[in-house]
Amino acid sequence: MVVVDDDALVRAGLRMILGGAPDLEVVGEAADGQEALDVVARQLPDVVLMDIRMPRMDGLAATRRLRERGTTARIIVLTTFDTDEMVLTALQLGAAGFLLKDTPPADLVVAVRRVALGEPMLSPSVTSQLIAAVTRPAEDGRRRKARTLLARLTDREREVAVAVSDGLTNTEIARSLHLGVATVKTHVGSLFTKLEVTNRVQVARYVHDAADDR
Repeated sequence: MVVVDDDALVRAGLRMILGGAPDLEVVGEAADGQEALDVVARQLPDVVLMDIRMPRMDGLAATRRLRERGTTARIIVLTTFDTDEMVLTALQLGAAGFLLKDTPPADLVVAVRRVALGEPMLSPSVTSQLIAAVTRPAEDGRRRKARTLLARLTDREREVAVAVSDGLTNTEIARSLHLGVATVKTHVGSLFTKLEVTNRVQVARYVHDAADDR
């Protein structure tokens, strides 16, 4: 593998950690992305450990250039930064893994082995961020739709919708809102029409999706 980092101490530490594994060998080092292009082309490693923040050419740019050159090396981005944008960008550019520099040595060795075998590898915190980043747009879309539909309701219908979402029966709703059961049934029918649903579970789902504290 090739280790790419602008900090000589970090490179030395990684060489010591990885070189201690009998099945791993560090065949080259680079202090920035530009140098990494040359080292990878010369050594043809199976895995590249790539820092992000480096002079001349950063790790993301180097990852992109390596992929454009058709390298078969699998790239693991190893950094102290784990913003959503950075994680997604690295993966979109073709990185096979994204690990934080505080990853325990034993876990780092396991990660390199897994990536060398063709498996993707992400730090647990990065995995959580990636899932959140991917699901957030869908959640926001559901919330907007739910709020748009609930805006069609009258104040009383909204009260009935909340009661339905709480699992109350028509009789219980009538008692809590001081309404007749027949009136509640009429409101529930109106909810189905305005929310474009066919059952009470769907009403509850829209109420929950629209809530601020989901």
